[in-house]
Amino acid sequence: MNQHFDMRQAGWVVLDLVETINAHRDYLSEIDGAIGDGDHGINMSKGFSLCGERLRESPPTSLAAALDTLSVTLLEGIGGSMGPLYGSFFMAMGMALEGHASLDRQLFLQALDDGIAAVQAIGDARLGDKTLIDTLLPARDAYRQALADGLPLTGCLQALQRGAEAGRESTRALQARIGRASRLGERSIGVLDAGACSCALILDSLAHSLQTGLRH
Repeated sequence: MNQHFDMRQAGWVVLDLVETINAHRDYLSEIDGAIGDGDHGINMSKGFSLCGERLRESPPTSLAAALDTLSVTLLEGIGGSMGPLYGSFFMAMGMALEGHASLDRQLFLQALDDGIAAVQAIGDARLGDKTLIDTLLPARDAYRQALADGLPLTGCLQALQRGAEAGRESTRALQARIGRASRLGERSIGVLDAGACSCALILDSLAHSLQTGLRH
């Protein structure tokens, strides 16, 4: 089954992201407080909420345009490392989708690949360093495998969700090697990484929204 998602009036997918981050604001800050500054949820909610305000002020927009608005807003509105990381991620995804009316399995993988490449281009994090990369790469790889197995877009997106969850959970056993948490050494083991958690929420929300759109 060759499923396609109509992106022309799909700015609501990004509004779903805003709601997801805001609903988990306290959760993300609580996780971050264990080995970080404890403000990850606050900063993420601030940036995503501002994006939501901008999108609601404008007429219905394409998914690519909404992702561009999100990227610019996060680059401007989130302090620390997460603004540039997530801003670059969504900017690259939006650029990959720009000019396309519909989304299929291969195009989503291309957007995901481009987003991950943008994150890796501005940071030194590798798999196992206890960062959002530990969510992104397993999620992407699970999606790619589902695509290779011939699953439809819904099946690929469900694989992405499972991969993101597994990646997020993997950070509990890891020692932080980048950022403030790295100063704790072995004491960072046993706690989830806040960036990996917010990334899993983002990928899960994207996948859920796209599947919802495919059913209508």
